[in-house]
Amino acid sequence: MPLPAPHPDRRLEHRRTLEVEVHSRPDQLWEVEAVLTDVKTRDAPMSDGVREAGTPIHRLRLRLVINAGLDIVSAGSHSEWTPYPGHCPEHGDAYGALAGLNLTRGFRRAVAERLGGTRGCTHLTELAQVLPTAVIQGMVGQTIDPRGTDSIEPPFQLDRCHALRTDGEVVRLHYPRWHRQPRAKLAADNATPAHGVAGAE
Repeated sequence: MPLPAPHPDRRLEHRRTLEVEVHSRPDQLWEVEAVLTDVKTRDAPMSDGVREAGTPIHRLRLRLVINAGLDIVSAGSHSEWTPYPGHCPEHGDAYGALAGLNLTRGFRRAVAERLGGTRGCTHLTELAQVLPTAVIQGMVGQTIDPRGTDSIEPPFQLDRCHALRTDGEVVRLHYPRWHRQPRAKLAADNATPAHGVAGAE
């Protein structure tokens, strides 16, 4: 379905940007820098006075140190701009609780369990949720073989989106080792009598 046509007189009121950078280090570890920024195009009354247009409402930062296996070695957060200065960051360094998690094994569920609700900041917790796929993109071709050539497990990304379903054409062409027959074709093949046996009694 195509995008709805934009209204010719629409006006931008608010912009949220998410930035994720993945950095290699000489000690074989990796650093992930993730930033969420909210900016309004008009002056906005806030708890500490009026924020002028273009001044961030939020600028929130997560930094993770991870190893090649996508285990989080250390983590922390910093709230540079918040709606309630002096109060929003009172969760302390709750995001240190990300240490010990693995980005590909139950990460999003564990983030919600450890940092959901009043245990953390809504926006930092949402920011953490985008990290698995962003970090994998950053490490593909470096420490991650996207084709799973030498692995006994299929690549992480298979069966996680429509294009990369294991019974689909993309996987057949580009990941043939992990391709499986579509269920409908498999059922049809199983239902077709062997040649020369049709009608045999």
